[in-house]
Amino acid sequence: MEILYGQAQQGGSGIAAFLPFILIMFIIYFLMIRPQTKRQKEKDEMRKNIKKGDKVITMGGIYGVVQGFKGQNSQVVIKVDNNTNLTLNKTAIAGLASKIKDEELEQD
Repeated sequence: MEILYGQAQQGGSGIAAFLPFILIMFIIYFLMIRPQTKRQKEKDEMRKNIKKGDKVITMGGIYGVVQGFKGQNSQVVIKVDNNTNLTLNKTAIAGLASKIKDEELEQD
């Protein structure tokens, strides 16, 4: 009789054992993954909407003004000073110079 009682106690705890793991995954999703994907979508939208004359900053910290585009709009020509133009991939642009924060320039 004691064996049957012990087995009955173990059988009901199967779902309850996984409940903490499920809760942890929901917390990780809403506190870490979801905000990161939202931020990435905003950056992609910003890079898509860059136009000639915008003041930008690159991931390397170089400030410049967009002079034009090359390679089916996948590359950006940035004027750094009077004699220097740089051709960069659009993904190298961190953001608009007026809106970027120092924390966003740091790479993990």
